[in-house]
Amino acid sequence: MSDLTLVLLAAGEATRFQKPVKKQWLRIGSVPLWLHVLETFRAMRLFKDLIVVGHSDELHYMKRHIDDRKVTFVEGGASRHASLKNALETVHTPLVLVSDVARPCVNKTLCKTLQAAVETADCAVPALPVPDTVYYEGRPIDRKHLLRIQTPQLSRTAMLKKALATEREFTDESSAIHQMGGKVAFVGGDASLHKLTFSEDIALLPCLTPPDMTARFTGTGFDVHAFEENKPMLLGGVQVDAPYGFRAHSDGDVAIHALIDALMGAAGMGDIGELFPDTEAAWAGADSAKLLRHVVHLLTHTGFEILQADITIMAQIPKIGPYKDSMRFRLAELLGISPQYMNIKATTTEKLGFVGRKEGVAVQASATLKLFDWTRP
Repeated sequence: MSDLTLVLLAAGEATRFQKPVKKQWLRIGSVPLWLHVLETFRAMRLFKDLIVVGHSDELHYMKRHIDDRKVTFVEGGASRHASLKNALETVHTPLVLVSDVARPCVNKTLCKTLQAAVETADCAVPALPVPDTVYYEGRPIDRKHLLRIQTPQLSRTAMLKKALATEREFTDESSAIHQMGGKVAFVGGDASLHKLTFSEDIALLPCLTPPDMTARFTGTGFDVHAFEENKPMLLGGVQVDAPYGFRAHSDGDVAIHALIDALMGAAGMGDIGELFPDTEAAWAGADSAKLLRHVVHLLTHTGFEILQADITIMAQIPKIGPYKDSMRFRLAELLGISPQYMNIKATTTEKLGFVGRKEGVAVQASATLKLFDWTRP
């Protein structure tokens, strides 16, 4: 156990999967696939260190799923090759097992077989024969000499680091090590280790159980902004006719900011300040509608669907009534839901507090999410 590290690659874009959710975020019950696979490996009790490689946009959210200092998270690169190189910088054991989250049906027996095989090799890989007739450049070739290589693959860390220290891109560890003249050992593969590439591959993976479609996730948000003269007022995604706007690092749309917090709260993603810090110049004067689109995109990719949202705008001025329907339709469009599930309420504070003194506006929001049903055609 002390000589082996796990690297779980889960940073891909999943462009060929052709579902709104990324495959690493398919929910197994209520658990994302990458975490389901990680916990399967952890239960084997074979590894000294556990490393998860995630997409830069999702790494912060991944970290919120695990209260365990023994798991190291690494930002992925533009390719599998680049992601693995990043991960290897944090590997300090003589052996490393690399697995793709796209092959989720892993088992301990295979991992133990790889451990035994690598004792006399630089890399041990599971392989399956090719049962079909194969043509190459218009001519049939002898399939007896063909193997389909799977993951996980177990390598000697020093050899793998050396093999990847090149500009050439490799699709797996064995081909990189073979190119270096290293010895690759083949062990019997497992048909259940089918790779999840296209959505139809789901049917070939017996370890995947459907998402919990009874679960509902509700979050709340609250935000306040003071008025600032001679600035356009954007509220609820629409422009309001007023001689003042909101004092803020972004455009100050206090309604969208509260809504973003509600959405992030429902998903357990933290708050708007963690995603769009007001200390970063990149968000100065930012269009809040674009920030909301980004959050919706993130929610969709990580396995959620938005069911409904409700907003209460507390304002003595300006009058909100004439804009409620425009806000409702605009926000529903941004959320990708029917307008009937986007509700806007407005109230004064009976001239009490900073709102009553006409110094600013406060907004409270709530939102409800469900898990994406990836079993649907």
